[in-house]
Amino acid sequence: MTNTLHRFGEPETFRDDFVIFGMAAQGINNKDAKQKLIKFYHMAMKHKPVNIGNHHGSLYRTSENLSPLVHWHRVDEGDPEAVLNSIDDKSAQMAVVFDTAEKLEAFLIELKEADLGLSVNISSLTDMARLCCKNAGIVRHSVGYSMGFHGDLSLLPDKHVLELSTMCGHGMVSNNFAKKMIDLVKEGRRTPKEAAHCLSRFCVCGVFNPAKAERILEEVRKGE
Repeated sequence: MTNTLHRFGEPETFRDDFVIFGMAAQGINNKDAKQKLIKFYHMAMKHKPVNIGNHHGSLYRTSENLSPLVHWHRVDEGDPEAVLNSIDDKSAQMAVVFDTAEKLEAFLIELKEADLGLSVNISSLTDMARLCCKNAGIVRHSVGYSMGFHGDLSLLPDKHVLELSTMCGHGMVSNNFAKKMIDLVKEGRRTPKEAAHCLSRFCVCGVFNPAKAERILEEVRKGE
């Protein structure tokens, strides 16, 4: 089970969204977990992820030293060193987000050869995950499906809002916050990149996909 299972959108909207976790279970495969996750981190960074993080924070993060006004306009390329330095003996997992299947597949090939002894979970379209695993020489252990959204769907926000907010499985990116960013982009007060990075900083574990968010916000800006 993963908190990334319920990302909203039509199949074609996941063409640039691939999440992979490396996890250690207490008492099962957590021996030397810190060193394993450090290796996992370095291997992932070689393939240029669009986000990476653990329970201490992600590539994009808030800062105690910035005022709200500075924060809104800040566009940065992330802080990979902060993620690396946050890995400690209590670390149990690391999440990595790629924007192409090719990057995920290349990482899987290297990960299989390294045989770190971590549990690995991929979150993407099932067919794409299966193909990447096959090309990497990995046999899938199990699969989990999202059963979608049920009930009175007319009460839900529009699709662009849901596509953005559901990228944070812990609910740290609210529907209202996503709508606010959409409105700012429509009004020309924020670029899609500025808004995407702002949204990313509130998803602590690092599974929010800023590249996908920027694409969605660009589509909104163009009225698509």
